[in-house]
Amino acid sequence: MQDILIVVDMQNDFIDGALGTKEAVAIVPKVAEKIRNFSGKVLFTRDTHEENYMETQEGKNLPVPHCIRGTKGWEICDELEALRTEVPIDKVTFGSAELGSLLKEENVKNEINSITLVGLCTDICVISNAMLIKAFLPEVKIIVDAACCAGVSPESHRNALDAMKVCQIEIENEF
Repeated sequence: MQDILIVVDMQNDFIDGALGTKEAVAIVPKVAEKIRNFSGKVLFTRDTHEENYMETQEGKNLPVPHCIRGTKGWEICDELEALRTEVPIDKVTFGSAELGSLLKEENVKNEINSITLVGLCTDICVISNAMLIKAFLPEVKIIVDAACCAGVSPESHRNALDAMKVCQIEIENEF
C-alpha cells in the first residue's frame, strides 16, 4: 500500500504574484517541510492558462490574468520546484480529471492507502481536486492538511475545510 501527496498549484502567481496573499506566502515553508518528510509519491499540479485567458469563462469571471503558460507566475515557486521529482500535471480548470484518472490507474498497480492534498487555493482548486479524487476513489482515505493550505481569504479557507469535512474528507492540522 502506498501514500500519495498532491501539491496543488504552488505557483508564483498564487503565492506572491497576481493572486498572491500573505497566507499563501506563509505556507511555503510548511509545504516544503511536508514534502521533505513525506514517505510516498509526491505529485504536483500546475494551473495552466493560455494567452487567451481573458476570453475564457474563467477569465470573464475572474478577470486577473494568472498562470499563463511559460511565464514566471506559472512556474512552481523555487523552494518547492527544487523538491519536485515528477512531471507536474498541468490543469486548465480547477479540478483535474487527468489527476483522477492517473490516481485510479495507480491504485490498480499499487493500492493507495491515503491521498493527502496541500496547496492553493483551499476554496477553489484544493476542494475541487479533493472532491474529484473522492469520486474516482471513494474508498481511499482523502486528507487535506489545513496548515499547508491557504484560501482566497481566511474565511473562504475555513468554509472550504468545513465543506470537505461534510464530504468525508479528513482535515488535519486545523488551527
